[in-house]
Amino acid sequence: MAVTTAVLRELHRIHGQLSNLHDRLARGPRQVKAREGQVSGQQAVLTEAQETVKQTKMASDKKQLDLKSGEMKIEDLKAKLNGCSSNKEYQSLLEQISASEMAGSVLADEILETMEKIDQLEAHVAEVEKTLELANNELIKCRDKVTSESEEIRADLGRLEGELKVAEQDLPADLKDEYRRVIRGKGVDGMAEADGRVCQGCGFQITLNMQNDLLLSKPVFCKSCGCLLYISES
Repeated sequence: MAVTTAVLRELHRIHGQLSNLHDRLARGPRQVKAREGQVSGQQAVLTEAQETVKQTKMASDKKQLDLKSGEMKIEDLKAKLNGCSSNKEYQSLLEQISASEMAGSVLADEILETMEKIDQLEAHVAEVEKTLELANNELIKCRDKVTSESEEIRADLGRLEGELKVAEQDLPADLKDEYRRVIRGKGVDGMAEADGRVCQGCGFQITLNMQNDLLLSKPVFCKSCGCLLYISES
């Protein structure tokens, strides 16, 4: 049986283009998944930031209630001053009032700091919301692009698969089974050039007999990697 270098080179070209297109087709969903991961990550960051604001506000509200309660306690203690029956009782109330006022002053400072912190946290939430919006927009663009490119790639795949069927008709009948076996097992890597008596698939140096068979258009498979070989154009 005989098979020309031109036929094998054409088959290898088509398989190479098909492999590239299949890789591109598979890459699209991975790109979308990566964008979805970014959106999910930003959503988690936003949820955490919002929860932090919520908890900080709750803590601030509690402190304000405690401050109000402390102020009411001070007013109650001051009202009791006029009813003191002894100087000792009077001094004790004054000490309680002073301690409560000191505690209230510390609490008021903490409330002020908490409110400033809330402002900062809400600003952070706004930034994360913008980042999330950008991530969502990029995800939409990515999905649209992948959908559009996938349609084009599938059209090219259909065209090339048609070309492959036509090119395979030029293979000798008794070579087709071996050809399909290596292509099924290795894909585009099932074929390789023989350049300067070297298999470009694995670097194995072919024998003189193998080179002569190639020159006589006989099918030759690399004894090292099993590739179906053809003579290099160079």
